[in-house]
Amino acid sequence: MTARRSRSRSAAYAALALGLAGSLALTGCNSHSSKRSKKSSSSSSTTHKSYKSSKTKKRRIIGGSAAAAGAAGAASRRVPDCYPSTYKVTFSQQTGPKSHVAVKFKNSTSRDCKLYNAPLLRFNNAKAPLPLLQGTPGHFDGTRITVPAHGYAYAVIPTNTAAAKGTEQKSVTIDFMGVSASSVTHGPVTVNFAEKRLHLSVGKSKVTNWSSSLHGAQLAGGVGN
Repeated sequence: MTARRSRSRSAAYAALALGLAGSLALTGCNSHSSKRSKKSSSSSSTTHKSYKSSKTKKRRIIGGSAAAAGAAGAASRRVPDCYPSTYKVTFSQQTGPKSHVAVKFKNSTSRDCKLYNAPLLRFNNAKAPLPLLQGTPGHFDGTRITVPAHGYAYAVIPTNTAAAKGTEQKSVTIDFMGVSASSVTHGPVTVNFAEKRLHLSVGKSKVTNWSSSLHGAQLAGGVGN
């Protein structure tokens, strides 16, 4: 073999070895790059899952807060029963052909309250309350009105006949009917007419249900215009 041919073969071997080395280096680089890509992808996926989980938890918290606020709002919107007192319930007598006693209730609170049926009135410590024009005590009639804060409600006792007018009364004990049959709320209270310098005459009469207006109560009692 000549020296020239030997050098040519050596150069070819060297070129082949260099090519193989480069290929192995490229393969290693690609493998390392692929591992980094997978690691980066895994990290990105974990971050996304963490963000998604955090977002879901946040939504749950917000949703729970909204539900709690809604329940609190519903509770605050519940309308309580009205209750009588010596200054919340007042009486006045109207004379003439359509004579009657007007019963006025004032809601002195800053919240609405509910009244059911009619006031239960026992004049001069009577054992039984005044009969009702619409229904009877102990039988739930279904009448219910909401008295706005600082608003009024009215009932009427017709006294347009001699028997209905009867004699002058000294006092009245007041109960408010409740939501169920024969129940009462926050009573009784007693109003002394002498102390209030009131002269009211009530006999064999009846009392109307509560009304949101005096005119409505007068019409229910047959003494309105």
